[in-house]
Amino acid sequence: MLTSLLLAAAAAQAGHSGHHAGHHAGHDMGKAHAMQCAAVPANAADALFERFNSAWATKNPDTVTDLFAKDAVLLATVSNTPRTTRAAIRDYFVGFLKNSPVGTVDSSTVKVGCNSVARMGTWTVLLTNPETGAKTPVKARYTFLYVPEGKEWKIAHLHSSMMPETAGK
Repeated sequence: MLTSLLLAAAAAQAGHSGHHAGHHAGHDMGKAHAMQCAAVPANAADALFERFNSAWATKNPDTVTDLFAKDAVLLATVSNTPRTTRAAIRDYFVGFLKNSPVGTVDSSTVKVGCNSVARMGTWTVLLTNPETGAKTPVKARYTFLYVPEGKEWKIAHLHSSMMPETAGK
């Protein structure tokens, strides 16, 4: 599983302590502790997105909300309200998941940092009207920021906004 791969890679690349000469006021200032950065497999961004899309497919707001970090921020595509608490994030998905969303990445740039993975680009979210069955593709820009929390990578920030320009511009 992705979590196991990430944890194993993080353990393999655990930081080390360096030593520099010098003392200040009787304290050893030379010991620097390297920050431990979780290693990220090349396919992590794809696997994390698939986990998110699969959670959408369950239509269970708790399953989706569980993918978010404790202090996450959700700036959702079809809501004017920033969601900054677990309850507010869950509340958004209670309504949104009724539309059976399916996300497809159209373009993607991935940036990996120390204990973070950012994925940004464009995507199409296909929504299905629960009453009529009519399908509506929503073209949008997105940014996912993932951070390790406990033994899993969680969404610390998700921002999605509809494309401002119409096709052909």
